[in-house]
Amino acid sequence: MFTNNFDPVALQIFSLEIKWYSLAYIFGILIGWFLSKKVFITNYDIKEKFDDYITYIILGIIIGGRLGYVLIYNLGYYSNNLIDILKIWQGGMSFHGGLLGVIIVTIWFSKKNNLNPYEFLDIVALVAPIGIFFGRISNFINSELYGKVTKLPWGVKFIQIDDLYRHPSQLYEAFLEGFILFIILFYFWSKKYLKIPGFISGVFLIFYSLFRFIIEFFRLPDEQLGYLIINLTMGQIMSLIFLIIGIYLTVKKHEIETKN
Repeated sequence: MFTNNFDPVALQIFSLEIKWYSLAYIFGILIGWFLSKKVFITNYDIKEKFDDYITYIILGIIIGGRLGYVLIYNLGYYSNNLIDILKIWQGGMSFHGGLLGVIIVTIWFSKKNNLNPYEFLDIVALVAPIGIFFGRISNFINSELYGKVTKLPWGVKFIQIDDLYRHPSQLYEAFLEGFILFIILFYFWSKKYLKIPGFISGVFLIFYSLFRFIIEFFRLPDEQLGYLIINLTMGQIMSLIFLIIGIYLTVKKHEIETKN
């Protein structure tokens, strides 16, 4: 068994603290940006606009992720503490909120440039697991989003939390939602499914949602919400919604391609 006593601060310069969570966002975006431009994008119009699109993506992730957390996970608190909504450095981001933010800004950017939003979303889907991987590793370092108590030999004691050994659910997510999901999407990319705009986005939603739904059984629910409908967590409920969307999207896009 392992004891987690990591410092969430990666680097401190005088009074300036640079945290692992911030570095996770930075490295995830930079590596995803590089791979998109050098490997995955073949459409010249998309490649030409992609650098400008990255700015929209960053805004979508940050604003969507924060508002998603506020509205979905902790509305009771923030409705009485409105100024705290702006205090992103204190933590509180929602993946599903960030996903919605990315979808919204992508539709906006694509209409502005007369391009197909699915072509952008497919590229983002291909590299998103990289950012998810770094994000979950930083969650582990920060001793947040930890799992339930376990007696398994790989249990981790998060000493900032308590003296109990718990599932390292953050590492489960990093492996499944990051590493394995990237391999799955890379396979579909290698089979030329990028030529069906929207298909890879649907595959991403399906497998991310499945992995997230399963791992939530090992992870403690958000303290302010607990378990909800039929003992499911909010993360599982959101995953089911996006799973249905993903299935619909892949089936619809495949049918359109078959007819053509």
